[in-house]
Amino acid sequence: MDQSASSIDAAVERPNQNLFLVNPTIDPETLLANAAENLASANEMAATLAFDLDDSQRAIALGIQQLIELSSLLVDRAQEQVAPVTAPVKA
Repeated sequence: MDQSASSIDAAVERPNQNLFLVNPTIDPETLLANAAENLASANEMAATLAFDLDDSQRAIALGIQQLIELSSLLVDRAQEQVAPVTAPVKA
């Protein structure tokens, strides 16, 4: 059995192993920036979809959009704490 087959067998034997992992060496600021971009994309998709739906389905899509927006606010606040924006000093 070759090396790749044995590593596949090992992965099959451990079903609790994650399929996707986030690189543990990535700094929190980068992680938050990516999360903010993902939420902005999801927000735009939900808004676009909402207008293609009937009233009851639209309400659900807009509720999802609101949750995304609230999560974006949380990420924005965390970004401010991790990498505070300092106002330029006026001379």
